[in-house]
Amino acid sequence: MSKAFKQITASVLLLLVLPFSAARAQSILRDAETEDFLHEVSDPIFIAAGLNPSSVHLYLLHDNSINAFVTGGQNIFIHSGLILEADNVNEFLGVMAHETCHIACGHRVRTASALGTAGTTSILSMVLGAAAILAGGADAGMGIMMAGQSMAQGQFLAYSRGQESEADLAGARYLQEAGIPGEGMIAFFEKLRDQEILAQVRQDPYVRSHPLNRTRIMQLQEVVGDSPFAGQAPNPDMNEKFNRLKAKLAGYLFEPRRTLRDYPLSDTSASARYARVYAYHKALEWDAALNEADALIAMEPNNPYFYEIKGQILFENGHVEQSLPVFKKAVELAPRQPLIATALGQAMVSTEDEKLMADAIPILEAATRQDRNNSFAWFNLAKAYAWMGREAEASLATAERFYSGGSPMQAVMHAQRAMEGFDEGTPEWLRAQDILYVSQEAAEKFRRQQERQRREQERRRLQEFE
Repeated sequence: MSKAFKQITASVLLLLVLPFSAARAQSILRDAETEDFLHEVSDPIFIAAGLNPSSVHLYLLHDNSINAFVTGGQNIFIHSGLILEADNVNEFLGVMAHETCHIACGHRVRTASALGTAGTTSILSMVLGAAAILAGGADAGMGIMMAGQSMAQGQFLAYSRGQESEADLAGARYLQEAGIPGEGMIAFFEKLRDQEILAQVRQDPYVRSHPLNRTRIMQLQEVVGDSPFAGQAPNPDMNEKFNRLKAKLAGYLFEPRRTLRDYPLSDTSASARYARVYAYHKALEWDAALNEADALIAMEPNNPYFYEIKGQILFENGHVEQSLPVFKKAVELAPRQPLIATALGQAMVSTEDEKLMADAIPILEAATRQDRNNSFAWFNLAKAYAWMGREAEASLATAERFYSGGSPMQAVMHAQRAMEGFDEGTPEWLRAQDILYVSQEAAEKFRRQQERQRREQERRRLQEFE
């Protein structure tokens, strides 16, 4: 998403900087409804794979390429493009089942071992090649080195292809155990296979990292065809929720003109109205956005997410007081949703009314207990604490904010301030100390990395003048 695009705060598709190094250049899209849905449809697959669903963390990345990947333990990162490209929920679940095997089958650990084996082959070829060169056979030595490098690469790629085939078959088994038809996995992989004829630079990352030959797809077809759920249509309730999620993403990520073309006014479905809410909101057409939000609420008066977006529209249009009862209704309908509670807390804090500020503190405290990585909740909680004169707690909340947002140097500064404000040994003092020590280490690693980059840039600059 362009930095020029205004961030929609709290739970309405909140854009956050991603602290994970594996996806450093990307951003996380946080949204209460989306996160609930992703777990609702994926948890049966995790259970079928023998995983604890609460231990698997799902992250939606703002990236319109078709991709999903596993990194850092039980973390699955899903590109927005994957959801937008899937025709139905079963296609999406096919990819999720495939990625689940990479966790359940221990591929991350085994990949490290395969890389080590390939590395040994590469190093051995370098040693033998160097020996041949020293013995006077320069051409032979170079040939040995090149052959060794090719062999090492082939070893690893063959192993990677084996992992992908294993993930296909295991994923199909998970789908069957979860009672989900597997045709969606095949349909989506056929789409990717069609891209294999493209030049590699034009392919999506999933195509390049998951080579899909006809043999793999035929194997899948055989397994899927034997499932007792073969041929069944997607679950209509889940598919409707999936279509709403796609519409919500489209309205939020695409230009309003495109959204209104794809979801014209003649389409009065909930999905189309959802897309237009975000399109109008993005275009700053507040009245049109509110009209669509009201139409959604009329369709489903107990849907908390419809109240949530209406409250956000009112809030961002400067009608803070009017947004409060709408946000409260959303929280009432979804009392265990920390992102929606954060939206209410933010609105209360922004009034700068002392009573509302005091009332916002327990709401935001509860939100941060449920979601420790909710940096926006920490920000508003720190603001409320400072307004109420609770400076040490404000410093600790700010340290938590920077710590969860992956900014160690700022976290160190505020953790030190928090430690000065609390009595030594208290829970708050100990938490500030933990943040301080961990952030100091992270800050030092970051400093060393920057220094290495600086030296490398200097070395390259000097080479250019030689």
